[in-house]
Amino acid sequence: MSLTDWINKGRLKSPWVVHFDCGSCNGCDIEVLACLTPLYDVERFGILNIGNPKHADVLVVTGTVNHRNKTVLKNIYDQMPGPKAVIAVGACGLSGGVFREAYNVVGGVDKVIPVDVYVPGCPAKPESIIDGVVKALDVVKTKLGLA
Repeated sequence: MSLTDWINKGRLKSPWVVHFDCGSCNGCDIEVLACLTPLYDVERFGILNIGNPKHADVLVVTGTVNHRNKTVLKNIYDQMPGPKAVIAVGACGLSGGVFREAYNVVGGVDKVIPVDVYVPGCPAKPESIIDGVVKALDVVKTKLGLA
């Protein structure tokens, strides 16, 4: 096994997640933060929430994409090293949610960047978000050729 294979296997054991809120009611953001509390404690699974997209394996996006933040979302996605996975969280992230008819709303996250995992709900439950991260790891594993 080469050094690259060992590094890639390590990436799957401890995924680094960066969270971006496109703008919404913040219900899903609160649930994403709830995953970090002692009740759910995602860090025990090796999942780390970081602030730098250049170090992240998984991008968690909440909220409705609008014309002002779609370029920022695309820039964050482009800064992430490959292979990467994107999770759209909540009704707003999937389709625009209750804001989808607003004049400034583009729609769901998949209108701007490719989405690998969809986590429905309004707001999405922390258990569902954690399950979405696990599914995103399967996507990264497939992209690495380790599946």
